[in-house]
Amino acid sequence: MKISGDDREYETLVVALNDHETLEAYKKPLDTYHVSLLPRLLGKLLVVCGNLVYGRVPSYLKFRAVEVIARVPYHSWESASFTLLTMFYTDADRALRFSKTSEFARFARDNETMHVVVISELARREEKAGVIRHTIIPLLFAFFYFWMSYFLYLINSKWSFELNYMFEQHAFDQYSLFLKLRGEVLKRRKVESEYLNWYGRNPIDQYDFFMSVRNDEIIHRNTSIHQFQK
Repeated sequence: MKISGDDREYETLVVALNDHETLEAYKKPLDTYHVSLLPRLLGKLLVVCGNLVYGRVPSYLKFRAVEVIARVPYHSWESASFTLLTMFYTDADRALRFSKTSEFARFARDNETMHVVVISELARREEKAGVIRHTIIPLLFAFFYFWMSYFLYLINSKWSFELNYMFEQHAFDQYSLFLKLRGEVLKRRKVESEYLNWYGRNPIDQYDFFMSVRNDEIIHRNTSIHQFQK
């Protein structure tokens, strides 16, 4: 499936993944993917540090931090692809590969931006946030993650994609747990967001919204691996 900002096929897949059997069939082939040592260690470090700061139990504010960080690799891939394209523009095959990565990165970046804007709105209504823990620390994480993803992409793009695979898997697991723990409550809460309306999604309640975000994350996870397997 081609992921493009104008491609409604993506949104069709997001909705289809609400079905448990469809979701399992989509994710199973890459559930056992073996991540290389370096990105596996870095990914575990990010997850462990995040759990130490925000706890293991998912919450609105934890998701806000997760989404601030989750946007970052897509920016770094686009920047790294631009750098490499400047160096290898005479190699048509490489140029096409870098351009395809940039296309995916732009779409996923905008998708993750929607997540963080809407979840920030929800978090402001549901939970009280401290400046250091919920603003400064996520920005520091994001700064570290950007340059880590950027240089990994320059050295070996596979490692950078694998690191994102791990982070997106963590995000998917957290959203799945959140839906399980708070599903009935979420079904009674509405989502009112001009940004979400502008983006083009119209969930009937918070449960529907968070399920769509969960589905986004597993699509991003799988697509990260598909980027270098082509």
